[in-house]
Amino acid sequence: MRLVLLGAPGSGKGTQGAALARRLGVPYVSSGELLRAHVAAGTELGRRIAPYLDRGDLVPDELVLAAVSDALAAADRAGGYVLEGFPRTLTQARSAGVASPDAVVYLALPDDVARRRLARRAEAGRRDDADPEAIERRFRLFHAETEPLVDFYRERGLLTTVDADQPIDAVTAAILNARRAER
Repeated sequence: MRLVLLGAPGSGKGTQGAALARRLGVPYVSSGELLRAHVAAGTELGRRIAPYLDRGDLVPDELVLAAVSDALAAADRAGGYVLEGFPRTLTQARSAGVASPDAVVYLALPDDVARRRLARRAEAGRRDDADPEAIERRFRLFHAETEPLVDFYRERGLLTTVDADQPIDAVTAAILNARRAER
C-alpha cells in the first residue's frame, strides 16, 4: 500500500501519517521531517533547503526529490508507505516515479482552523510555524500549487476526501473506513 496524504498546513498530515503507518504496518515518510533533518544536520542539501523553509516557500522540486528519493525507495521495498508532504506540485506528482500512489487522502480543513493549529505548534516550539508571514505564504502556495493535486488524483480515481476538523481518532477511523469501502 502506497498512501499519500494531502492537506493544507496544519491539517494533520503528520499526525495521521504516523498513525496510519502504524495501523497499516508500513513505513511513514514525511518530506517535511526529511527536509528539516537535512537542515538540522547541516548537510549541503540542508544548507540549500534552509532559506526556503525559513521563508515558508516551497522547496524546489529537485531539492525535495533529492531529500526524499532514497527514503521512498527504501519504504517501497519494505512493502509500501504512508507519505505526507510529497508531492506538493503537479510537476512532482507527474515525475514522482516511486511515489506513484495506490491511494490519496485529502484532509479537508478550513484555513482558519489550520491557522489555529499552526499557532499551537509554534507555541510548542515548532520554528517554521512561528512566522505569520511565512504561514500566510504557505497557505497561498498550498492553494496555488498543492490544491490542484486534489483534482489530479480525483481524475485518476485515487482520491478520498476526509473532514479533518474532528478529533484525531475520528479522522484516522474515517480514513481507514474509506479505504475499506474502496476495496
